[in-house]
Amino acid sequence: MSLDTANTESVLEVENLHTVFRTSQGTVHAVNGVSFSVREGELLGVVGESGSGKSVTMMSLMKLLPMPPAEIAGGSVRFDGKDLTKLELRDLRRIRGGEIGFIFQDPMTSLNPVFTVGFQLMEPLRKHMRLSKRAATDRAVELLELVGIPGARERLSDYPHQFSGGMRQRVMIAIALACDPKVLIADEPTTALDVTIQAQILDLVRKLREELGMAIIWITHDLGVVAGIADRVMVMYGGCIVEHAPVDELFANPQHPYTRMLLETLPSLTGERDQKLRSISGQPPILSKPLTACPFAPRCPHALAGCQLKNPNLTDVSPGHDVACFWDVNRGAMRFD
Repeated sequence: MSLDTANTESVLEVENLHTVFRTSQGTVHAVNGVSFSVREGELLGVVGESGSGKSVTMMSLMKLLPMPPAEIAGGSVRFDGKDLTKLELRDLRRIRGGEIGFIFQDPMTSLNPVFTVGFQLMEPLRKHMRLSKRAATDRAVELLELVGIPGARERLSDYPHQFSGGMRQRVMIAIALACDPKVLIADEPTTALDVTIQAQILDLVRKLREELGMAIIWITHDLGVVAGIADRVMVMYGGCIVEHAPVDELFANPQHPYTRMLLETLPSLTGERDQKLRSISGQPPILSKPLTACPFAPRCPHALAGCQLKNPNLTDVSPGHDVACFWDVNRGAMRFD
């Protein structure tokens, strides 16, 4: 069940963010004017195909991309009164892992194989919170117990390869939570796990969110996952937000053709759908030039002449529900006629 976050303040505000990659083949415009906010205790789901800009957007917030070739070309990221895009790397490092936690997709490559799990848990505690070795050890045990790892104190001396995939992901969550961050960004943390372990991790996230009250940004390509855990959903395509709505509203009344087509790729658990599952033909756009048209137009069954000339702005269609599309899917006509 979603928490009531409607009256809480935003802890992170992103405004008109642009990220590019300067390569020998030219400039890739990976993030194109993304704006959103997340409130205390809220879980924002970010969905879209591979290459839609989900991970690049969120890694841009913390400058976790290699720079160069990546570059923040415009926009702001406001957190705790600061614009993170303007901070020097040494100042940003104080926020990374301390006030904003990040869980990466593959725990085996994110955890250092030559250091014990205990060392990797205690490192942010010693660095950000200035805890003594004994206090950091005790806190590390608490964190492993919090994420459901049995025999926590004994397991501090184990190495990542001695943990199963699900347990390694729990360790990554514990590391991300170590310094009680205000915002937790999770980049497809359950993708490589089987469905049973995935369900356990999702239950763990729900529990931790209720207990700790932090804001969570959950990046995934799986709409089924966000249906069960998110308050709001942001659908991305071509480095843009194409739809943004409360989770129940998005599933009940999707307004963008891309969102509708994504939902049609999901199997029906009720057996109501009698047609075959759909696939979305075509490929995501090659973002070698600034967007001057709707990025989904080449794949869209409702594309109009105007879609080739201008990229539509996000427009309110109901309270809290925004869509970037000239076509009104409910009326079967242009939205602005």
